Amino acid sequence: MANFSKSNVPQFSVEVYQNEYLPEGGREVNAIVTVTSTGGGTVGSAVAAPHLYTPGQGPDAAVAIMVDCSGSMDYPPTKMRGARDATAAAIDALRDGVHFAVIGGTHVAKEVYPGGGELAVADAQTRDRAKQALRKLSAGGGTAIGTWLRLADRLLSSADVAIRHGIVLTDGRNEHESSEDLQAALDACAGRFTADARGVGTDWEVKEVTGIASALLGTSDIVADPAGLSADFTQMMETAMGKEVADVALRLWTPVGTSVKFVKQVAPTVEPLTDRRTEAGPRAGDYPTGSWGDESRDYHVCVEVPEAGLGQEMLAARVSLVIPQGDGTAQTLGAQGLVRAVWTDDMTASTSINPQVAHYTGQAELAQVIQQGLDARKAGDADGATAKLGRAVQLASASGNADTAKLLAKVVDVVDAAAGTVRLKAKVAEADEMTLETRSTKTVRVKK
Repeated sequence: MANFSKSNVPQFSVEVYQNEYLPEGGREVNAIVTVTSTGGGTVGSAVAAPHLYTPGQGPDAAVAIMVDCSGSMDYPPTKMRGARDATAAAIDALRDGVHFAVIGGTHVAKEVYPGGGELAVADAQTRDRAKQALRKLSAGGGTAIGTWLRLADRLLSSADVAIRHGIVLTDGRNEHESSEDLQAALDACAGRFTADARGVGTDWEVKEVTGIASALLGTSDIVADPAGLSADFTQMMETAMGKEVADVALRLWTPVGTSVKFVKQVAPTVEPLTDRRTEAGPRAGDYPTGSWGDESRDYHVCVEVPEAGLGQEMLAARVSLVIPQGDGTAQTLGAQGLVRAVWTDDMTASTSINPQVAHYTGQAELAQVIQQGLDARKAGDADGATAKLGRAVQLASASGNADTAKLLAKVVDVVDAAAGTVRLKAKVAEADEMTLETRSTKTVRVKK
């Protein structure tokens, strides 16, 4: 294991926010866990896996950019041009020494650069060659994103690196493979690399794009106007280059008789993690969180404890951060937080809801009612859509989620935000509806 200066290693911290007081017979314990990673130094200058770390450099990384080259990318031609320019901008943002490849995606996946089943190593010369290769990209064929992901996995796994990341750009529905084939590809790639997904234009399926990003622990978004792609790709690549630690898991230990009801990320986006648990020894489970740079995220942990008498207290859960090593061992990242339960007959103590828990419970509901409202609207259920989107407006207004409130106002006319009284707009631009759906899981941080 290499020796590395402590100053370059990101430091993780864990803070727990909860009301630990339960009434007599109370069993449900809720806590918001804030995880913060700081001090990694300059962009990408810290350790991802100590054995791969060289002082003064970023962690070794590999990136695969998957560009949709299906026939629809030519309608309008600005889409293909925008995709080429955006990929060139992303290549410019690569750090020297990072391994990379460009994949052209249709109903099959083709290596655009460097080819031969290999990755290139970023420097002035390879960046230039990659950008020349992009000029040959043309639109034609169908869409089978699972094939793109499997090729990306093969290429990324060929490099002995710490951080593996993909970027997926599509403009259409995944019509040339079954949803089962796409899911099988996602299952095969999950935990092997992270990926961001972007939909350009308005002819793609929101649930497909967000599902890809969710499965691969990345971000998803809409770029309705192809002219915005270059700025978006540059920012995505800069964020990827800022990742310093890969494969971090939230480890939850619970005592005998305690069960985990759910674990979900609640900021910066809502992301359910409960079903992704892998067992990590007696009464402990790991929940994947992907790669980290200098950043902070919030998680909502809910556990059910056995009943206890008034005045008793117990440790309901212990949260720590680890990097599972694949051989059953794990590297611990040194930070932990404790979730407690105390039974009291003080009604004021036991009935007050912690502000963090209340805020994020509302943000999770906000994401859910937006999805339900838009689904109802598509199904022609005007009353159901009005009720759900009205509740969304109310929640966005109460929690100060101004970005979501603005997006909602493009889909409904707001009569009274505080009461959640709205009218569905007769005409809604497709891009506005898709933007609301794609960004519905974005949350605002609670003001601490």
